[in-house]
Amino acid sequence: MNPSGTTHDRDRASDLVDAMSIEQRIGLLLHPIVILPDDPDASSGFGGPSMRELIVDHGIRFFALGALPDPQTTARIIADLQTLARSSGPRLPIVFSTDPRHSFVQNDGAAHRAAGVSQWPENLGLGAIGDEDLVRRYADIVRRDYLAMGIRMALHPQVDLATEPRWGRQAQSFGSSPAETSRLLEAFLDGLQGSELGPESVAATVKHFPGGGPQLDGEDPHFPYGREQVYPGGNFDAHLEPFRAAIAAGTAAIMPYYGMPVGLVVDGEEIEPVGFAFNRQVITGLLRERLGFDGVVLSDFGLVTDIEIAGKPFPARAWGVEHLSEIERIARLFSAGVDQLGGERDTALVRRAHDEGLLAAADIRRSAIRIVRLMDALGLLDEDVTPSTSVQLPRAGDQELGEQAQARALTVLRNGPDSAPLLPAPATARVHLVGLDEGALPDGWSAADAATADFAVVRTGAPFEHRDHFFLESGMQQGSLDFPQETVDRILELTLTLPVVLVVEMSRPAILRPFTDRVDAILADFGASDRVVLRVLRGEVEAEGRLPFELPRSMAAVAANHSDTPDDTADPLFPAGWRVSLPIAEGVSL
Repeated sequence: MNPSGTTHDRDRASDLVDAMSIEQRIGLLLHPIVILPDDPDASSGFGGPSMRELIVDHGIRFFALGALPDPQTTARIIADLQTLARSSGPRLPIVFSTDPRHSFVQNDGAAHRAAGVSQWPENLGLGAIGDEDLVRRYADIVRRDYLAMGIRMALHPQVDLATEPRWGRQAQSFGSSPAETSRLLEAFLDGLQGSELGPESVAATVKHFPGGGPQLDGEDPHFPYGREQVYPGGNFDAHLEPFRAAIAAGTAAIMPYYGMPVGLVVDGEEIEPVGFAFNRQVITGLLRERLGFDGVVLSDFGLVTDIEIAGKPFPARAWGVEHLSEIERIARLFSAGVDQLGGERDTALVRRAHDEGLLAAADIRRSAIRIVRLMDALGLLDEDVTPSTSVQLPRAGDQELGEQAQARALTVLRNGPDSAPLLPAPATARVHLVGLDEGALPDGWSAADAATADFAVVRTGAPFEHRDHFFLESGMQQGSLDFPQETVDRILELTLTLPVVLVVEMSRPAILRPFTDRVDAILADFGASDRVVLRVLRGEVEAEGRLPFELPRSMAAVAANHSDTPDDTADPLFPAGWRVSLPIAEGVSL
């Protein structure tokens, strides 16, 4: 399926690009991150130039949005910037893009916590529910919210398989199963793009090709120590499966991962150990020629320029080609088959690569045509691209649907012995809360100290090793899955006094072995408010979730795991798909 919905001989996009100057074509090839200023002459963020300079002087027409004001203000600012773009240079509109904005995780390099829109579980939670109709409806809500704000491109969904338990980017994946990920992805694309791209679509960017799960020791390739991607189980093809589904469903764009494959052989050919976006074997040979993708390839962000933000280093993720100069990196990316440079805003660097004979004019033209075809398919060349500023978000009913999904995604792992289950808890109770807001307590429950409470509810995040040398590093949950001993001791001490319900927020797996013989009930949470968690514990709504990945028994089992193989740890404590049914209390509803 051609994601642009156009023919590829002579078309409107070719005519438009051929009428542009080389500078205007280059402006289409960059996709920087901006913080929307109310004043177009103010900095666009990170000490960078103003939006007016980027749009008028540099001709840039794609922007990834960082932190945003409220939806109505966002729509107004975007409308003003569209007017500016339509009156300058090639008169092309702007395509604004964004990472996910409808869940709980706040990580500037991956996702934004919901603000001004309905709040849903992370994609892992949608994977735990496994309901493709729900995923389609969720994606449709995302689409309508983005359209209301003037956002026409999603830098998601993420379809990496959660095969390495330590990897820090699992929250935005659907889980470890290639088949389930593909099934839910198809529903998501249907809700976001529709059967084909059009004026009511939001363009999807499926990532991270060819699958970003199997990182060496689970380390994140945003950082130099995490650059290596390995396939000890020989399961490269399993990670490709969701991308085959994405291409068949007509995804508008695909984003390669930062990772650098080590020891990877595909169809008898050894793959060069350089970052995937720099790798012509992977982007042109595999993605373009073998898989037949002819949409936009947007590089992941920050592959060219070494920078420092907030006093912290952030080296370019040019893994395997660190020795190349900035213009040599640019040339290598476009030669590999990339169309747009994520996170880059320096058009002069691209022009230098061209003027010095490193970047062919034909490659610039080829990518510019693909990009304008995407604009055309979205109806942006004909339609009024000014968003309405009168829409109130979230829409009536959307937040309720989001909360229902939060509840459904909760996964009960343990509920005491069969003869004496703790849950559902009684309608009237004194509850000792740890890590939850007392204001979320439902009617009939009151807060109490451990000495007088009927039971305790402890909410905690999955463990990780805090790191903070590189920019963004503090937001990436990496390292050991073992809870710190002081956390274990604190929770187990409570069990000496009263029954305990442990709720673990799982952006990735956790080693729960210290708790399974002592804690009365354990739930996995993939994005839910305190209010929703407490109502599930009281039996007001069913927790339907099944584990979207296995929970390992020990870190020794994790270390021995094949990082590219789904659910591969020995004797997992809870296997993928595990669920304990929790009865619903009579006469209540969420």
